[in-house]
Amino acid sequence: MKKPRDLDAELQALQQRAKALKGRRVTQFGELVIATGADHLSIEELAGALAAAAKADAPTREAWRRAGAGFFQGQSRTGGGAGRGSQGRAADGGGAPPA
Repeated sequence: MKKPRDLDAELQALQQRAKALKGRRVTQFGELVIATGADHLSIEELAGALAAAAKADAPTREAWRRAGAGFFQGQSRTGGGAGRGSQGRAADGGGAPPA
């Protein structure tokens, strides 16, 4: 005979894991803001930039994706302290639509 499953305990464990993952996501977003230098923007500027990014067309988002990928590749090549060198690349290609 099979051992009965404790569905309530499993559900509670899943809820705790979901809460931990959401907390980790928020932390990672904060780390990303700091790593890109966007922590120097006001809350209003950052919110406006994110709102504009959410409404951007596909070619613009693709250009931003490439710039972001370059930012992370530059950061991983030199270790954790590549923020300055990579910021320029991310900022240069960040707002301009692709040519």
